[in-house]
Amino acid sequence: MLHRHPFLSLLTGAYLVFVGWLTLTPQDQHTGQAQLAERVLDALHRRGYAESIDYSRFEFLANIALFVPVGIFLLLLFGAGGWWLALIASFALTVGIESLQHEIPGRVPDGRDLMANGIGAAIGVAVALVLTLPATLRRHRRRRSVQLAR
Repeated sequence: MLHRHPFLSLLTGAYLVFVGWLTLTPQDQHTGQAQLAERVLDALHRRGYAESIDYSRFEFLANIALFVPVGIFLLLLFGAGGWWLALIASFALTVGIESLQHEIPGRVPDGRDLMANGIGAAIGVAVALVLTLPATLRRHRRRRSVQLAR
């Protein structure tokens, strides 16, 4: 699978390194990512947007968004028939991240993150399935016509 799609494998690996950096590096709640998120949310609120979204909701939505590409990339690597593998791998990744966060200063594992990441991965898998559906149907039609010709 990885040798058949070297560029996709490289892109997936790069994105997973980014996810690891974002979720597994030590964090001080008053600097870095948390401060950036609060500034973005404050800017939106000042302009009258997303006023009903507090930091907790924003973080939940950001976790969903972070894992949508994970679901897409893994489905593309495993193929449409391996959608369930993509979901299992995505969930295993988020369980691993949350487990490792116990040992990282400034990181707090949260069950809501498991849910948000799982939702994001499922959305990614669904999007990738929809986008690859025409090619999947063409392959099935081609196989069927070859079988009928025999």
